[in-house]
Amino acid sequence: MNKRLNRTQRNYIIMGLCAILLIMAVGYAAFQSQLKITGTSNIGSNFLVRITGIQSNVQSGSASNAIEPSYTDTTATFKTNLVSPGDSMKYDITVANEGNIDAVLNSIKVSNSNNEAITFETSGIEEGDELKASETDILTVIVTYNPSITSQPENTTATITVTLDYGQSNGAVTPPAPEGPTVGGITLPLASDGADGLYQDEYESGRYFYKGANPNNYITFNNETWQILSVEADGRIKIVRNELLSGRAFDSGNSNVWETSGMKTYLNGEYLENITANKDKIVPSTWSIGAVTYDNNDLAGQIADENGTQSQTASVGLITASEYLRANTNKEQCGSNMLNDDNRDICKTTNWLFKGDDYWTISPLASSSYRVFSVYSDGYLSYFGAIYAGAVLPAITLSSDISLSGSGEVEDPFTIVL
Repeated sequence: MNKRLNRTQRNYIIMGLCAILLIMAVGYAAFQSQLKITGTSNIGSNFLVRITGIQSNVQSGSASNAIEPSYTDTTATFKTNLVSPGDSMKYDITVANEGNIDAVLNSIKVSNSNNEAITFETSGIEEGDELKASETDILTVIVTYNPSITSQPENTTATITVTLDYGQSNGAVTPPAPEGPTVGGITLPLASDGADGLYQDEYESGRYFYKGANPNNYITFNNETWQILSVEADGRIKIVRNELLSGRAFDSGNSNVWETSGMKTYLNGEYLENITANKDKIVPSTWSIGAVTYDNNDLAGQIADENGTQSQTASVGLITASEYLRANTNKEQCGSNMLNDDNRDICKTTNWLFKGDDYWTISPLASSSYRVFSVYSDGYLSYFGAIYAGAVLPAITLSSDISLSGSGEVEDPFTIVL
């Protein structure tokens, strides 16, 4: 007798690429990889989503199949030979709904181990896609020997995992999150309803800010963990270090002028010299250094004041006072300097830029020649004298021409691959 369908039933289809082994041959390196799609499924008699086919096509170069691709209901396997930079192979994996109940893709998650010599692309199936009874959909995976590689890569192993989570549709399809900007070849989804994530800025056209207590904005830079603050209108990415640097004065002469400060000299001298990885991706930029009125309740006016004065070009800077406020999802209680300070015990719980220690911003206090806005260890956005030893949160801007892999999660940060 057929089992009664549980409304929460779903299929999980999991894919993983592993064991890319270096094979030495005359004049070139050959890569061999095996993709395994593995997973579990809970299938009632009327709910059946499964893999029904896999086809391969050479995209470029001398790529070839080491074995013929094969599949089962929940797994697919292939091995690919990549002979020289630029070689690429495409695999189209067919997912079919062979039951009589409509299904919906609740989530899709892609992660890989970020080997710069081997790149992966997936396309076709998207979150929110409905897979009606008797219909099929295609997941495309493209494996490429990075054409920019000019010497034998040291790392010859890479992995990729794709998880497709199908559930019963009942005709109530939840649309995917609206798409945001494309960064490094990855289109970032926008968050809504106060959730942690990326939001379009309402104050500066074309800018996007990561907001909330812990958005998925982690990125590896200089072999350290950083976080994406904003995506600029021209596609550049502004990032900040995840951990604070130890305390130092903004200026030993007690001046709040960024251009002549010891902080600017340190960050663009000693600190910049010690960046050893991805330094070529830094874009020297101007920084908004306009003075700010304390305890104001007008964020739009504060942003205009900050942007009213721009620095000379520099590779490393600090966040503005308004950028700290704009990283908070709780606009109602935390959307201005006054509100943030009045509700600091709440506001510090919904702002990933709260670091639990006193650290500098780049913004001077309008009514002083020596005070600089700082984020306090208790959540205040107030000011210290420039001679105070506050912690430092370096900020840099990355080129819009980079390529990224990863999901931005803390365990799978965005990684620069080109």
